[in-house]
Amino acid sequence: MARFYITTAIDYANGDPHLGHAYEKLGADAIARWRRLRGDQVWFLIGMDEHGQKVATTAAAQGLEPGEFTDRIAARFEATWQRLGISHDQFIRTTSAEHQQGVQELIERIFAQNPDDFYEQAYEGLYCVGCEAFKTGDEIAEGKCALHPTRTLESVRELNWFFRLSRYRDFLLAHIEAHPEFIAPASRRNEILSLLRDGLEDISASRSRFTWGVPFPRPLSSGEQQITYVWFDALPNYWTATRAEAAQAVWPAQLHVIGKDITRFHAVIWPAMLQAAGLALPDRVWAHGFVYLGGERFSKSAGVRLDLDEAIDRFGADAFRYFLLREISWDSDGNFSWERFEDRYTSDLADGLGNLASRSLAMLAKYREGVVPGADGETSLDEAGRDALDRYAAAMDALDLQGAAAAAWSLVTTANQYIVQTAPWALAKAGDDPALDGALATLARCLFRLTVMASPFLPEKSRMLWESLGQAGHPGPAAWAAASRPELAATATSKPAALFPRPDLEPIA
Repeated sequence: MARFYITTAIDYANGDPHLGHAYEKLGADAIARWRRLRGDQVWFLIGMDEHGQKVATTAAAQGLEPGEFTDRIAARFEATWQRLGISHDQFIRTTSAEHQQGVQELIERIFAQNPDDFYEQAYEGLYCVGCEAFKTGDEIAEGKCALHPTRTLESVRELNWFFRLSRYRDFLLAHIEAHPEFIAPASRRNEILSLLRDGLEDISASRSRFTWGVPFPRPLSSGEQQITYVWFDALPNYWTATRAEAAQAVWPAQLHVIGKDITRFHAVIWPAMLQAAGLALPDRVWAHGFVYLGGERFSKSAGVRLDLDEAIDRFGADAFRYFLLREISWDSDGNFSWERFEDRYTSDLADGLGNLASRSLAMLAKYREGVVPGADGETSLDEAGRDALDRYAAAMDALDLQGAAAAAWSLVTTANQYIVQTAPWALAKAGDDPALDGALATLARCLFRLTVMASPFLPEKSRMLWESLGQAGHPGPAAWAAASRPELAATATSKPAALFPRPDLEPIA
C-alpha cells in the first residue's frame, strides 16, 4: 500500500471562505478520494494561516483580539468544508503551540546545518500587506501590487534576520531540471525556471513592526526579539503537521496543491528552506488557476464576490462539487456563471446520471422485482464501461479532474443511448426474457462502474446510488478492483428518491 500525503495551501484567516478556497479544497479532495479508491494510504491536510500583519489589522478593525478573531474564522472555514464533504484527515492552525514549536525547530535546524544562511541586514522596500510580501519589478503595476490593486503598498525600512535564498538558485535549477514533475503544470514550471535563471535575492525572515506571530527563535545582535516572517511561519505547516500527536502523515509530502499566485513561495522559498535544514523536498507542487466571476478574479478588497452558501444551496453540495471540477480545468483559469451551473446540473446530473439511474432501477423493479438477473455474455456497453474506466484512471493519475469527469460522463451518455437501442420495455412485451435479462444486467453493471467513478466528485449521491445497488458502505478499493467486471447477479436493488430533482428556481443575477 503506497503512502500518499496530500496538502492544500492553508487559508489566510482574514475573511470568510470564498469560491477560490472551495475550488482548491474540492480538487484536492477529489484527488485524495481517488487515491483512497485505488488503495493508497492517504493523509489529507488542510488548515489555517492565522498570523501576520493583515490578520492583526483586520481583527483590530473589528474590535477583537487576534486569537478571538481567528477562532471565529477557523470555525467558519471548518463548517464550510464539512458541508462540502471535504475528507481531510487533519486541520492545522498556525496558532497551535505544536506548530509554533515546530517552526522554531525548523529555523534552528537551518542555523545548525548552515550557520551563515541567516544574517542581519537593514532592508527598505515596498510591502504588500495583502500578499504579506515585499514587491519589486513586474510584481508592481501602476504603483500597486499586481494581485491586490486596491491596496496601497507600504514603504518599509527594518533591520531583520535575512535568509540567504540566493545560495539555493543553482540547487533549485538542478533539482527542477532533474525532476520536471516537481512543479506542474508545465506553464508554472516554466515561470519558476525563468525566475531562477534571472537570479534570486535574499529575503527577510523576521519582522519588527507587530507582535502577532511566532517569535523568531534568536534575537538580533541588538537584543531585539522579532516575529518570524509569516511565510516562514506558514510554509513549514506541511512538515510540522507530520509531528502532531496522532498524525499519520510521513514527510515528505507527495503533493502540495496551491494557487498559481503562491507558486514562488512553494517552489522556490519552501524547497530552499528544506534543503537548508537538511530535509527532503516534497515530490510535487501543483499550482491550479483562478476561478473568475464575469472575467474578474474573486477579491474581498475589490468587491468581486459570490455568496458561497448561496452557490451550494442552489443545487446541493454534490452538484456544486461536480460543476466546479467538471467546468474548470485543474491546470488553468476558468469562469463561474449561474447559467453554466444550471446547464451542467440539468444536462449532466438531472437528465444524465440521475435519469439513467432512475430508469435502470425502475425497470429492474418492474420486470425483475429489483433483483439483478444472471446473464451470460457481455455487451458493447460493458466494453464502453471498461474503456471509460481506463480513461478515467489515466486522467485522475495525471490530475486531469475535468478529463476524468468527462470520461465517466461519456459512459452516462452511452448508457442512455443503450436503453433507447435495446428498448427493455419492448423486450418485456415480446416475452424475450434472455435479451431482457442481458440488458438489465448490463445496465446494473454500468451503474456500478459509474458510481465508483463518480464517488470522488459526488460522494453523497454516490453513496445513495451505491446503497440502491445493494452495496454496503461506500465505494472503496475493492469496488475499484471489481469495476472492470462487476458480479451483481442475484443482488437486490432499490430505487432511491430522485438523485438530482429539478427544483423550481428563481433566476440569479
